[in-house]
Amino acid sequence: MVIKMNEISTFKGDGQVNLGKVKFIQLIFVDINGVPKGMEIPAYRYEEVIEDGIAFDGSSIPGFQGIEDSDLVFRGDPTTYADVPWEGVGRLYGYIYKDGKPYHADPRGILKEALEKLSKAGFTAYVGSEPEFYLFQKNGSWELQIPDSGGYFDLVTLDKARELKREVALYMPALGLTPEILHHEVGNGQHEIDFRYDEALRTADNIVSFKYIVKAVAAMYGLYATFMPKPLYGFPGNGMHLHISLWRGGENAFTGDEGLSETALYFLGGILKHAKALSAVTNPTVNSYKRLVPGYEAPVYISWGYRNRSALVRVPAFWGNGARIEYRCPDSSANPYLAFAAILMAGLEGIRKKTHPEAYVEENVYEMSGKDRKAAGIETLPGSLEEALEELRKDKIVKDALSGAYRNFIEYKEREWEAYVEYLGSKGLPEDTKKVTEWELERYFHI
Repeated sequence: MVIKMNEISTFKGDGQVNLGKVKFIQLIFVDINGVPKGMEIPAYRYEEVIEDGIAFDGSSIPGFQGIEDSDLVFRGDPTTYADVPWEGVGRLYGYIYKDGKPYHADPRGILKEALEKLSKAGFTAYVGSEPEFYLFQKNGSWELQIPDSGGYFDLVTLDKARELKREVALYMPALGLTPEILHHEVGNGQHEIDFRYDEALRTADNIVSFKYIVKAVAAMYGLYATFMPKPLYGFPGNGMHLHISLWRGGENAFTGDEGLSETALYFLGGILKHAKALSAVTNPTVNSYKRLVPGYEAPVYISWGYRNRSALVRVPAFWGNGARIEYRCPDSSANPYLAFAAILMAGLEGIRKKTHPEAYVEENVYEMSGKDRKAAGIETLPGSLEEALEELRKDKIVKDALSGAYRNFIEYKEREWEAYVEYLGSKGLPEDTKKVTEWELERYFHI
């Protein structure tokens, strides 16, 4: 398929629907796992979904209501309306309501609530993300075939997906994303397309949109795209590094005279202090902890440094308005709305309490001895979903950031861990296995 740029309209965000062009509109929200859910309506009902909302049954949505009390309402956010060029339909994100009030477990609503708290403190959050993905040919019973033998930044001869990535990039502006860099990642068949940062809510929406575009275009090419943290044992995992800055009065509050400002350092200190509990939200699957192991670029040690890619939080070499921090452990199995809410509230708590970041290091943390790491105050992230959930239960700040979704989240994830342990027992596998199981592929490959 060949697409010309002038054949695809650019996202406007003005909520205007061309009823002569679009006959149906997709209403999209995400479940507790960040997986898109929704329904389609005839385009003539657009005003109705904006003003009054459309009722639906939430009992079968993972992490939502029980069957005994399941009536929910989707109300569209007109600033998110866009045409989906390859479908010929419209797309609309929105918020979930129950009994006329915001639904307590709506992930998008929870991020909105967190951003309002941030605004009261005088800040606006900007976030950039780097979601990595693999492309596979799938041949029954989870036999995955990698369609290329390329490596990091390989071009032309080894990167067989270059046309696919270009097509993704051409579609992105229609849904509000500005593509910036397309490249092959470290793993064979692994790729990355970076898009421009934006305000936190818009970036969370953009992550959902990006995954949707990649999967749709991959299907056009007869391939499967997965953002699963660790689809293959022995290969690099898929991360989703987050670049974060806070702005105040139109200026970057992270900009300091020499490096980061005090505000930025306190924010960073808050993230490091709550990093163990945050991992339950930023790395919320069994499979996430197959990626977070020593030996790859994914960080496992709670530390920070300038330009240091072995640290959990890295400060890139950009100053002025480009000042920011890079949080390197998150992966794309995270619900972006819940993850952003938790990270931003942990950072805001650091600012409020003037939490100085500890465990500063500029050497390769993986090459340090255990004794040296201990002396530097460097702790380790949880080694499993079970450990991460235990840390979450103890952390009031992160629990509060999840607001009304906390109980739904923790109960859903506890059942997920129990199901995994039961599977391991049936196969005679130890709980600490780092092998990627068929159970994980069946449950997470669609991420």
